[in-house]
Formats: sequence, structure tokens, C-alpha cells
Amino acid sequence: MPSPFPGMNPYLEGYLWSDVHNALASKIRAFLVPQIRPKYAARLEVYVVEDVSPSSEIGILYPDVEVLQLRQRRDIEPQNQSSGVATTPAPLTLPVVQPVEVRIPTVEIRDTANNILVSCIEILSPVNKREPGISDYRKKRQRLYNANVHLIEIDLLRRGSRPFNHPRIPDVPYLITLTRSQSGLVDVWPVTLQETLPIIPVPLREDDPDAVLNLQAALNAIYDEAGYELSIDYSQNPPPPALSEADTNWMRSQLDSDQKKPGVEG
Repeated sequence: MPSPFPGMNPYLEGYLWSDVHNALASKIRAFLVPQIRPKYAARLEVYVVEDVSPSSEIGILYPDVEVLQLRQRRDIEPQNQSSGVATTPAPLTLPVVQPVEVRIPTVEIRDTANNILVSCIEILSPVNKREPGISDYRKKRQRLYNANVHLIEIDLLRRGSRPFNHPRIPDVPYLITLTRSQSGLVDVWPVTLQETLPIIPVPLREDDPDAVLNLQAALNAIYDEAGYELSIDYSQNPPPPALSEADTNWMRSQLDSDQKKPGVEG
């Protein structure tokens, strides 16, 4: 069953995100390989980071970490036999939140003659969009630019801060950027909730034409292949942050319209 949204589906931004991230990276590679072979190869590279402050993602990206235990109050009895002073039982017990290991897949395009990295496609993870991960990611961006590597960044998450920002970028939930190596320029595709994801160029060597990546087609394909609708309760609100009133009304009308389509059970 297709997604009820024309562009990014905000319901994919929660606990499904890890699966979406991996599937989208793999699908992007599949879309690019026929265009760039045999001169170039597209490879999935996975780097591991520790989310040392995962508390903001508890219940969103890491639902299994949210274990809260309420203690029933009991009559206060003397606990310290030496002092005879009773202690007050804690009414709430919370788990100690440990760092979470996050595996982040990227798509790297390398020339097959010398195995030199030409282009990198980064799909941003929540850990890339808040401290301390955002600082490390910004350093990686600079290293790639210094190494003459083209960088495409796909930000399909509404929460967090963007590694690249500019006052002329409109306030939109999603953003795609392309930094061509040594150009000093960044191409920007702002995307609203109502818009489809863009078809973007993927730069190669200077003498070769750009490959073409249809991001919406890639997202639609993985949504259908994974059957994400089976894991989504569209009667609930999407993962935070909360949508604006206008976006919420549009989303609900979109979902209502989708439910009325022939063959869709209400």
C-alpha cells in the first residue's frame, strides 16, 4: 500500500527511522548503480557513533529504553537502625540511560580505477543533529570538502538542529543540500510537508555528466517494500516535534482522503 503523503511521511521519523535509514541508503545505491557503472561504483559504508545523550530520543527513536517504575508509597518505617530516622521512599524510579550505539549508513561513490571517493550521500540521523554528534558531523563535512568530495545531505527529520544553516533557508521541515567539491556553493532544496521530494543531480568527475537521483521514487519504493503501513497507527499524531496547526489540518485531510480510496479499509 502506498504512503498517504505525496512527499516525506512524518510517521517514519520515530522508531521506524533506523530501518528507513538503512533501506533508503540501499535503495539510493540501487538507483545509482545502473547510471554510473562501470566507471564508478556505489558502496554502502557504515560508521558507528555513540549516542551519549539519548534521553531526548526515549520513546521516539528508542522506545524500548523507556522503562519507568512507579513505587507505591508505603508506610514510613525506621530504616536506619543506628539513627532511628526513617527515610522517605522514592515515589519514582528511573533507569540509568546508557549510551546507545548507532550505526549510520552512507552511500559512497568511488571511481573504480583508483578507488578514490568522489561523492558522498549522507542521510542525517538524529545523533547528527544535536550535540555532541553535530559538532563531529560538521568536522566530517569539512574533511570531505577539503578532500574534494561532493557531498549530498538528505535531512528528512524535523527534530534537531541542522549541521548547515543559513538565514535565507526558509523554515521547512525537510532539506536536501548539495555541496560540489571546491565550488564554495551549496545547492538547497527546501521541502514542505505537502511537497514531493526533489529529483537531484549526483556529481561525478568533472568530465562526466551528473547522475540523477529521484528521492521520492526511492522513498516510495522502500515504503511499499517494507510495508511500513503495517507498523503505523495513523489515528495517532506523528512523532515530535508537533506540527503546526495548518500542517496538522492538511495531514488529517490527507489521511481522511486516503481512507476513502477504494480498497482501503477504514
